[in-house]
Amino acid sequence: MEKDIKTKCPHKIDLGAVYTCSPKMRDMVRAGEFVAQYKELVFDIDMTDYDDVRTCCSGASICLKCWPLMTMAMRIIHRALTEDFGFKHLLWVYSGRRGVHCWVCDERARKLGAAARGAVAEYLSLVKGGNNTKKKVVLKYNNVHPSVRKSLQIISEYFEDYVTKKQDLLSTPEKFETIKGLITDDKTLKCLKQLADTDKLGETTVQRWAGLKAAFLSSMSEEGAKCLDAELYEMPHNMKEIMLQYAYPRLDVNVSTGVNHLLKSPFCIHPKTGRVCVPIDINKVEKFDPFQVPTLHELTEELAHWKGEANLHNYKKTSLRSYIATFDRFLKGLTNDPVSDIKHEKMDTSESIHAAVKSF
Repeated sequence: MEKDIKTKCPHKIDLGAVYTCSPKMRDMVRAGEFVAQYKELVFDIDMTDYDDVRTCCSGASICLKCWPLMTMAMRIIHRALTEDFGFKHLLWVYSGRRGVHCWVCDERARKLGAAARGAVAEYLSLVKGGNNTKKKVVLKYNNVHPSVRKSLQIISEYFEDYVTKKQDLLSTPEKFETIKGLITDDKTLKCLKQLADTDKLGETTVQRWAGLKAAFLSSMSEEGAKCLDAELYEMPHNMKEIMLQYAYPRLDVNVSTGVNHLLKSPFCIHPKTGRVCVPIDINKVEKFDPFQVPTLHELTEELAHWKGEANLHNYKKTSLRSYIATFDRFLKGLTNDPVSDIKHEKMDTSESIHAAVKSF
């Protein structure tokens, strides 16, 4: 693998399915004999899909003001996959530019067919509708799915800071009207009008957000208002829909459904940013900073200026060391799982891939 990488010098490496025969022989077998047998269940979350709910960047651009969207997405999807589906072996990887990938490597996940993969992706999809759709989340009144409730608990940890500080989403009348346009509750709209008519709504995002929360609370019973204080996810129905529309993960379902779909390999160098596609420790996802991820140029500089022990693996001489440690823990968990099909008889393969990464 290392020899081929050095010889062919690819600008990136994509990983796909395990087929019935070697991909290089696909033109040498009869039609229908080259078939994808199994592949990791993968998820692709791209910041571009959040352009309608962020004001700091657009397109491929990202910054620390909008990155909390990725943090929330990773926490929500990870919780759902591990708690609701019982998957154990999830590898989260920074795409190198504007998003994240999730590789679910449990045996039963790898052997899922297209229909089952689509069902999992559909279960995790909540924000629906194109650019011309104003209201993209519609929940059944008083019948919110437990998984959605748990997602709201996660979102509530970030949402107010995201709205008022990170994005300043209510700073202009136009921005405020955008959120107001998602409100369907007549009592809430009436309260907002009263606040506006008496000049109590304010002009800053902080003031308008306080007014919006007050309007929502006015639409609830006294018992409901107490629930809001005790359990953040027990909030006005319409407010749940708005929070989910702004912060719930937006998946590229086609990536998850297609067994033969390709996805960029972990530890590739992104061809446009030069950053390494590094694993993300989900237990430290709050601390992950995409702008601290090493670039190819930085790694070569670190190697060139290394003055420590010469016999170390090259990766240990660079800032890639902690990310390899995350990958190490993932591999050990996968190969040591008593119900995993990746055991001693398969260790040669995993160790050779691991060695190729370490040989950098």
